[in-house]
Amino acid sequence: MDSKIKIIAGPCSAESRAQVLETAKALKDMGVKIFRAGVWKPRTRPGGFEGAGDVALEWLADVRKEAGMKTCCEVATPEHLHKALDSGVDILWIGARTTADPFAVQAIADGIESREVTILIKNPVNPDVELWAGAVERFRNAGVKNILLVHRGFSSYDTGIYRNLPLWHIPIEMKRRFPDIPVLCDPSHMGGRRELVLPLSQQALDLMYDGLMIECHCNPDNALSDKLQQLSPAQLSDILSNLKPRQEGRQTDLESLRNRIDVLDESIMKLLKERMVVSEQIGDYKLKQNMPVFQSQRYSQIVDKVIRQAESLGLDPDFAASLMELIHKESVRLQLKQRKEN
Repeated sequence: MDSKIKIIAGPCSAESRAQVLETAKALKDMGVKIFRAGVWKPRTRPGGFEGAGDVALEWLADVRKEAGMKTCCEVATPEHLHKALDSGVDILWIGARTTADPFAVQAIADGIESREVTILIKNPVNPDVELWAGAVERFRNAGVKNILLVHRGFSSYDTGIYRNLPLWHIPIEMKRRFPDIPVLCDPSHMGGRRELVLPLSQQALDLMYDGLMIECHCNPDNALSDKLQQLSPAQLSDILSNLKPRQEGRQTDLESLRNRIDVLDESIMKLLKERMVVSEQIGDYKLKQNMPVFQSQRYSQIVDKVIRQAESLGLDPDFAASLMELIHKESVRLQLKQRKEN
């Protein structure tokens, strides 16, 4: 594994002192230097394991003493922040739900005051680059100099094989806006299953990410939270040894840009697919209401809107209009096909 790639690993939740120390010592033996564990766990619904709470901070302190590793945990309130810092936690992360709440982010940023701290900011649950950027700006305004971004994917009703959609173009945009801030990938939350950790990690490295944040548990099948996505230390070691390190140099810069193009093209195709699905739904409605497929007034409105958007984005309006013409033709074709089949 490339020594320049930052690895943060540890269990989803700190469940017991024995579990924390056993996992930490196994990670140390494979060269991992930063140990992560959830202390307070935000659950979608009550009744699940919500973390061991304050006592887990003592276990993280034991990790620093006995394994010599830096420690990392999530904070969601100013109270969490103060308790974690007072106990000596080295790195704090802002979870996806918290990043989505500007009030919560500001409250935590205000609570830092003048203390030296490293903050990891996970992307918000929803695909909103402005929320993510806003969180960065709030911590920077609070004087935080050590900030890293963590890409853990985005919630969606249509996630396919993933727990959270990667939507790689969003972290790429964040890297463009904040080129000095390292970006890590969290393939555990993105995939939701341990067999997806390797391919997602490799994709992140191919896109020149700076590191990985991976969930690892000494006994993952009996974990109290997110057991399907957690790896055993042996599984993590195998994955790290099978990752292909990124190559440095001018050719790598070109390949990185090409990888970004590939990711953006994939996103465009998925959006086109979603648009065609909606178009077919509209076609079904028109058929039931005995409405014509082609409606010139609506098409003119679409083209006019696209041209205005293109101009505001600095794109060639003629190109945008031509592209929309092709998309509209395919939508009409699908709706006419529906009528033939019915």
